[in-house]
Amino acid sequence: MLPFPDIDPVAVQLGPLKIHWYAITYLIGFALGYVLMRRRLRHEPFRSIRTPAPYEPEFVEDVLTVVILGVLLGGRLGYCFFYKPAYYFANPVEIIRVWDGGMSFHGGAIGVILGMVWLAWRRGRPWLQIADFVVPAVPLGLMCGRIGNFINGELWGRPAPDWLPWAMVFPTGGDVARHPSQLYQALGEGLLLFILLWAYARRRRYRGQVSGFFLAGYGFFRFAAEFFREPDAHLGKLGLGLSMGQWLSVPMIVAGIVLWGWATGRKIDDAVPAVDVDQAVDNDVDNSDDVPSADAPATEAADDHESVTASDKGESSASDE
Repeated sequence: MLPFPDIDPVAVQLGPLKIHWYAITYLIGFALGYVLMRRRLRHEPFRSIRTPAPYEPEFVEDVLTVVILGVLLGGRLGYCFFYKPAYYFANPVEIIRVWDGGMSFHGGAIGVILGMVWLAWRRGRPWLQIADFVVPAVPLGLMCGRIGNFINGELWGRPAPDWLPWAMVFPTGGDVARHPSQLYQALGEGLLLFILLWAYARRRRYRGQVSGFFLAGYGFFRFAAEFFREPDAHLGKLGLGLSMGQWLSVPMIVAGIVLWGWATGRKIDDAVPAVDVDQAVDNDVDNSDDVPSADAPATEAADDHESVTASDKGESSASDE
């Protein structure tokens, strides 16, 4: 058994001002998200998109603002109304005490989705395209949040067997040695999901496939981790012996699989430039064979497009003569 590293939840105190480790882990998560989204600008299809405008660093800043608001508002409200609705309806002022912990990923996901839908409408972009851009940067932020839970000594795991060498006795978990489930989640839905999703998203994908992979992947890792996490005392186990976190993860897994299948069937490739309508009317040549698939290298697509453009220019010059 390992001793719990009893870390003071307050990292810095300047008079009445307290800066909690929990807040710092969120700030680190948002900073990592910003860096990773800047890297995403170099990935296909985003480096090839020109309509309605290219993906640029300024857009990353707008996305980060929306994500921060979605995570904080949606995550907090989701925790309050998914897990403790009676308490927070009776004590609404407590809702703003985010620094005491109590955030729901599922609520944060809803908040971020609504924010991306709004941003897509404002910018005239498909919202799934924006979602595909954002989600590979999410798991490391989740990892930071789970480390914050661990430092707070909250959301600990179920009682562990005597032979488990890394079991811990948490300050608020009684005298029972427990699974450090926060660290399990940090490694599973955080680090491991990031590695898998980042590797998957680096290759050219159809619109919606990356988002579907994320939803199904997160739902799977969260569902599995809940077997080691102590269910909320006021909720306990629900139907079929599953926790609230597991029941909220089931629709995510289903939605992710359905979205991935739908995206694979639709085959919308955002890296392929949209065909100008006027050019399509005037061009007598059938270029259907020149449109690259999502599996073709990005350079091939660019070369094909340039050759078609050059051909169009030649025909235009001949007709002008």
